[in-house]
Amino acid sequence: MKINNKHYHTIWVDDENTQLIQVFDQRFFPHEIKTFDITNTDEAAFAIKEMVVRGAPLIGVTAAYGMYLGCIEAKDRSDRQGYLTQVANKLNATRPTAVNLSWAIKEIQQALSVSDDPDEKIAIALAKANQIKQDDIEVCYRIGQHGLKIIQTIAARKNRDGTKPVNILTHCNAGWLATIDWGTATAPIYQAHEAGINVHVWVDETRPRNQGANLTAFELNQQNVPHTLINDNTGGHLMQHGMVDLVLVGTDRTARNGDVANKIGTYLKALAAHDNQVPFYVALPSSTLDCSIENGVRDIPIETRDEKEVKYIQGRVNGEIKSVLLCPETTPAANYGFDVTPAKYVTGLITERGVCAASEEGIKQLFPEKF
Repeated sequence: MKINNKHYHTIWVDDENTQLIQVFDQRFFPHEIKTFDITNTDEAAFAIKEMVVRGAPLIGVTAAYGMYLGCIEAKDRSDRQGYLTQVANKLNATRPTAVNLSWAIKEIQQALSVSDDPDEKIAIALAKANQIKQDDIEVCYRIGQHGLKIIQTIAARKNRDGTKPVNILTHCNAGWLATIDWGTATAPIYQAHEAGINVHVWVDETRPRNQGANLTAFELNQQNVPHTLINDNTGGHLMQHGMVDLVLVGTDRTARNGDVANKIGTYLKALAAHDNQVPFYVALPSSTLDCSIENGVRDIPIETRDEKEVKYIQGRVNGEIKSVLLCPETTPAANYGFDVTPAKYVTGLITERGVCAASEEGIKQLFPEKF
């Protein structure tokens, strides 16, 4: 995807220094475009925990590069294997809900198991992290291809001349900023836009942290996709009045029964969609499937974050980015980062291998190796 008409990925290895990993610092979007340098495992953990990077796929890739940097740090240590285990544990502890984090770390650990030579381990880890990154780009593109068919069907049913837009509601950011390129939920939107389909996106602001307002709106604006920002409570009203044709969201972890964990507030959108017969699709890479969990509502761990994210809001004030207190300073706040939408409210899962039912049977048809 593009920023100011130039194509970027969300994470990259510096051309002149392979020990320097760079990312966009998403804490400053859309007001400032800054990069963040990751040169060691502490900085990798900080980037994930403090949401310099966010989105399950990008978190996973960042962790993979963190393990690569861990191999560099471990090279001259007598306890190399023990140190790499410590690095893995440190990275794993940063964000508990997104399963891509532990998945990517395990992928690196498995790749490293073929050699005991420290230099070989460094080379293997870098190659594997690069592969995970490239695979994510291809996976997101394929998700876009399968989701595009859904949008094409709606567009054909809705009008013959293409004058009526397909209205798509999103929640949080499941865009290219949450992945490496294309995004998950946004990939079908971008591909539909490129195909000349008239699409319009309702963008939930997505409190707290406002990833919809800050990130999704920024992305869509940069790609020239028509969109309108709404507050989080507007979606139900729009659906009641026939102003939403499709709800399209991402997920940080999907259980084997089809329950999906996503940014807090997704469950409420699913309920409104169900009540108004609006299709509710979840776009996800297979790395987000966690078939060790049988019941997502009961067993997916839900991250709780600093109450300041609820009590304060960040924005530009007189040219400076500032935080503003919204409530009495002594009022306590709860900050659950995610909720789980039961599979019965999910119309389908859009994956790199196709669209399936949100059920164990549906997932097993596309990904039998996960079981």
